[in-house]
Amino acid sequence: MTTLPNDPSAQRREATFPRLTPAQKSRLCRYGRRRPTRAGEIVFEHGETGANFFVVLSGTLEVVQPGFDGVEHPVVIHEPGQFTGEINMLNGRPSLVRGRVGEPGELLEIDREGLRHIVQVEAEVGELLMRAFILRRVSLIAHNASDAVLVGSVHSPATLRLKEFLTRNGHPFSYIDVERDADVAGMLDQFQVGVDAVPVIICRGNVVLRNPSTEEVARCLGFNADVDRSVVRDVVVIGAGPAGLAAAVYAASEGLDVLVIERNAPGGQAGSSSKIENYLGFPTGISGQALAGRALTQAQKFGAHVAVAMSAVRLDCSRTPYVIELGGAQGSVRARSIILATGAEYRRLGVPDLHRFEGDGVYYGATQMEAQLCSGEEVIVVGGGNSAGQAAVFLAESVRHVHVLVRSSGLADTMSRYLIRRIEEHPKITLRPFTEIVEMFGESSLERVRWVNRKDGTSETRPIRHVFSMAGARPNTAWLEGCVALDPAGFVKTGPDLTPDELAQRPWRRAPYLLETSLPNVFAAGDVRSGNVKRVASAVGEGSICVQMVHRALAE
Repeated sequence: MTTLPNDPSAQRREATFPRLTPAQKSRLCRYGRRRPTRAGEIVFEHGETGANFFVVLSGTLEVVQPGFDGVEHPVVIHEPGQFTGEINMLNGRPSLVRGRVGEPGELLEIDREGLRHIVQVEAEVGELLMRAFILRRVSLIAHNASDAVLVGSVHSPATLRLKEFLTRNGHPFSYIDVERDADVAGMLDQFQVGVDAVPVIICRGNVVLRNPSTEEVARCLGFNADVDRSVVRDVVVIGAGPAGLAAAVYAASEGLDVLVIERNAPGGQAGSSSKIENYLGFPTGISGQALAGRALTQAQKFGAHVAVAMSAVRLDCSRTPYVIELGGAQGSVRARSIILATGAEYRRLGVPDLHRFEGDGVYYGATQMEAQLCSGEEVIVVGGGNSAGQAAVFLAESVRHVHVLVRSSGLADTMSRYLIRRIEEHPKITLRPFTEIVEMFGESSLERVRWVNRKDGTSETRPIRHVFSMAGARPNTAWLEGCVALDPAGFVKTGPDLTPDELAQRPWRRAPYLLETSLPNVFAAGDVRSGNVKRVASAVGEGSICVQMVHRALAE
């Protein structure tokens, strides 16, 4: 079949599996060593952590994805001028594929540090590699080429939790629903797992995790295999939302040794936004997950280490370097400076038995995953901020109707005008001021909701099975008490907001910097900071500004 010059699929494949020019290969040779190959030789193995980067100089290299049944599924055959690798080359996670020599020849082998140097200093080749790595990861996700199978139920909150964790961390996985797949019982029998034990993750083909925590999944899939806890870091960033990722990008690009600790997935609260339209440089908008994914790749490109499914549970501020204790018996890490970017989470609705419906009728994010659960139905969005507005507009594309509930008189004081106009003009969205949910009903999942208008006292019960709660903000700062000053709402105080009494608790030799807390060399950025403007752009700005202050503090 003849390929048309402007065939999009051919252009995408060329970008996914490009061929280096002789000049580009020559430049890369200074970073590695030539290695002769023999037919059938395994160059890197499925599940291998820290595999090297290879350029085919002659011969061929077959890349395959081993299935759980032992059958290999072909991915691509690299010919002379082509190269191996995808995003795992930068984040140090185990390889999802196997590389085997087809026709014997010669490879150029470059270790991970050499590859990281290439993407940072070789602009032309670095851009080509990064684009190919990202497109290859997208292809693996699209084809479920992974070392993880999730067996779950659409009615299981834990299943949704694990799907969100894997999806937001960009890890490909296969999903099997026990209600929809007739053969699932037979597959579970192979692993001696009952259907009532779901959700189950089959990891690497032989490890069975029954209703695991995200920490267990991350450990099994090798998410944090390259994190060295014995190193004293220049800066540890707590939280990988927009503020934390911005800080990581700028700190790593300026030569600091950076570790980012994230308890769930990169993106923070913004990562669950369906579309952000008022962020500079994206006139048609960008999803929170896409923005977080790009920022994460940038941070890793410059050498930042990002650990997910790790939680900071206590700060030992009695000595320096500071010690950050991690939850789940994961030990601790030490830092010369810290950037607090733990953000804030939506407040829980004051409704009896709310916990019974969380993840099965009550959600705290509105992505494509949640939208699929309520297609064609009525839904409720609680909240008057931008996140709630974005969710309402996004959900209105696929649901029957959206009811936006706010306790105040309207949206003018809390939401951007462009979102207010869309809500006012959308025929499938109804704004209900002075209104809040007071009761939820259902057996195993949410079935009905009763709301009350606090202004006129009227009450109404509706057969609505999906509620998106995006109201209020509660900072993630409980683990900091006793070390840094907090305002009455629990947000971190910084710079000029700190009182003389709060500063007197530590041996200060100077005034704290603008974003510095009451603890020297500890900074706060983004939603966790008292007085912060709750916008993505503000968080990114504060994260980048923090780095300049870290440099000054470390130089003292």
